[in-house]
Amino acid sequence: QVQLVESGGGLVQAGGSLRLSCVNSRRTSSNNGMGWFRQAPGKDREVIATTSWNGGSKWYTDDVSGRFTISKDNSKNTLYLQMNDLKPADTAVYTCAQFRGATAGGPPIYWGRGTQVTVSS
Repeated sequence: QVQLVESGGGLVQAGGSLRLSCVNSRRTSSNNGMGWFRQAPGKDREVIATTSWNGGSKWYTDDVSGRFTISKDNSKNTLYLQMNDLKPADTAVYTCAQFRGATAGGPPIYWGRGTQVTVSS
C-alpha cells in the first residue's frame, strides 16, 4: 500500500512563504504524475498543481499560477510545493496525490492525509 505523507504546513502571515513536501514512504513514485490538491473550509477539494513524472509538463490553476511552484525529486521520492506570496484565501488543507500513469491524467490512485496551511491577514 502506497503511503504519501505531507509536511511543511503551518501558520504564516499574508505575503509569506511555505514549502510543502510529500514523501512516498512505501514505493517509488518516480514514474508517476503527481499533484497537489486543497480543500478550504466549506468548499470542495480542488486540484491546484500537477506535474508529469519527470517535471516536463506542469499545470497550475489560475489562483496559484505565478505564486506556487510544483516540483518532483525522484531521487528522494518526494514532491514539493513552493508557495510564495500567500494570501488568506490560500488557507486550506493541502493534500498530495499520485496518478496511475506518467502524466497527471485521470483520477489519482493514492492520496496523502493532508497538511493544514493557515494564512493570517
